Amino acid sequence: MDGTSPTLRSEAVLLGGENRSGTTLLSVVLDAHPDLVVGPELDFTEPPDLGPHVLQACELLAARDPRVLGPGTDAADPFWYDGAHFVKQCERFGVSIGELATTVTVVTAELRTNLSDLDDRCVLIDRLGNLRRNRLGVARWGIKLQRRIRDVDGYARRWPAARFVHIVRDGRDLAASHLRTVPSWGYKTIRQAAEGWLQVVSRPHLVAPHGRYLEIRYEDMVVNPRETTERITDFLGIDWHDAMLRHASYEHSLFARPWGHPAAEAAARPIAPDRIGRYRHDLTLAQVAEFEQIAGAELERLGYLGRPVS
Repeated sequence: MDGTSPTLRSEAVLLGGENRSGTTLLSVVLDAHPDLVVGPELDFTEPPDLGPHVLQACELLAARDPRVLGPGTDAADPFWYDGAHFVKQCERFGVSIGELATTVTVVTAELRTNLSDLDDRCVLIDRLGNLRRNRLGVARWGIKLQRRIRDVDGYARRWPAARFVHIVRDGRDLAASHLRTVPSWGYKTIRQAAEGWLQVVSRPHLVAPHGRYLEIRYEDMVVNPRETTERITDFLGIDWHDAMLRHASYEHSLFARPWGHPAAEAAARPIAPDRIGRYRHDLTLAQVAEFEQIAGAELERLGYLGRPVS
């Protein structure tokens, strides 16, 4: 790259987890804390560039051009999907089209790139996070890295002051959720679900920097929310606040502009443990056995085999 990316000094709160693991619930619970603004995922690794392409997508969306319109974060013209998808995700985070365009313009000028390099993209995300933090007058910002938590070591180098919270869920329940709840885009087979789950849960705890990574279980979050949220706030070095137990009573940018987010409706409800153990009735015995054969070691490490969950 022509320019030099500045050091990212934000004490960001970066959340991760496999799809359908409770990452959205975790984000809105933390967003309810008065010292934090935590948004949903920003897929900043996928677009061809986050510079000119996204600026053009901003212009088209502002003009309601039919090429970038569509259900959720989709776009009618596949060429514009990545750009329009990112712009709409930023709106979910509470960053308007105009604010995004201004920030992209400033960062591309400073770095003298089209923001195609991951280091440069992280600079943009850092600016957007601080934009939200400064506007709301809170101490820290955060977003979901989602499955990218598997590369926690790389993101830890880019954000040397960031903290990472990884929420994991019983992989058998996750497989049931993919196969039964989101068949249009989720995993299609038990093998795919098991292998995908392993990609996300098996590496991060081995490579994350000491003291900057916390692994929590979805099951503990919904069964013992007070204890689990206290673990998180202690890890982040902030005071616990009971607003996190009442997240559904507060406004969140995701709820204002969901853009078809698949977990927005569920995350808007109070914390409840009703989806624990769904694999017992949603999967066949053969499917459960196949998942356990592939991913049994990680299921055991995380406490899902050999003893009751929570």
